[in-house]
Amino acid sequence: MYPPPPPFQHAPASLPARRWWQHPAVVVCLLVLFPPAGIALTWTSRWSRNKKVVATVLGALWLLLLLLSDPPEEGKGDAKGAAEPTATATATPTPTPTPTPSKAPEAPAMPSFVGGTYADSERFLTANLGRSYAAYKDVELPADRAAWTVCFQRPVGGAPLSSAVPVVYLTAPGVPCPKSPDEVLRKPTPKPEPTTPKPTRTPEPVPTQEPTPAEDAGDDASSGGGGSVYYRNCTAVRAAGAAPIHAGEPGYGSHLDRDGDGVACER
Repeated sequence: MYPPPPPFQHAPASLPARRWWQHPAVVVCLLVLFPPAGIALTWTSRWSRNKKVVATVLGALWLLLLLLSDPPEEGKGDAKGAAEPTATATATPTPTPTPTPSKAPEAPAMPSFVGGTYADSERFLTANLGRSYAAYKDVELPADRAAWTVCFQRPVGGAPLSSAVPVVYLTAPGVPCPKSPDEVLRKPTPKPEPTTPKPTRTPEPVPTQEPTPAEDAGDDASSGGGGSVYYRNCTAVRAAGAAPIHAGEPGYGSHLDRDGDGVACER
């Protein structure tokens, strides 16, 4: 048997002919030169939907960039040239001359008075409300100090006075100048500290107890002729360095030999 014939299929309908404004080159040129017309033709073309959306976004961005960009300089120059003939001339105000400030008088310079006498600086100090002090802190200036020597001055010689008050420090004739105005001429003599002799400690005598005649007799009898040395207890024997004491040695006594073995204070 023969296979059945395939089902009848209709031929695809032919697409309508593309117009000249639907050509891709025309649409792209209009998107660049005149974006609104290019965007409108994009949606009449045979592009896919995604291509139409991309072309529309790019055209809108290009149009926005053109609107926000500055106009060319030539246009500005033409507009400025056209506006110049119609400009109204305004009167320029004449500047008022400012008065030139007068130069302030310069402050007098401080002369150098160090090494001279107060009489040389008295006139200058009086004219500039100056002051004078003693170079030593513990010395008072007399009323007549014309012959006193100037040791220090403030400010130094040659410096402008400006707002400073001139000051000199003086010392009596024949008295040398100190190293600084803060020194004292008459330094107090330090008082000698009283020395108290330290008390010497004398050793106290050690009392010695003499044996009674009864004790001597008892010791002699018990010791069998131990001599005249007597120890009351073993503590005294050890203090004397005689321990132990054997029977018959000086100082031996029965009261020291408790165990009766003939050796006293053995422990």
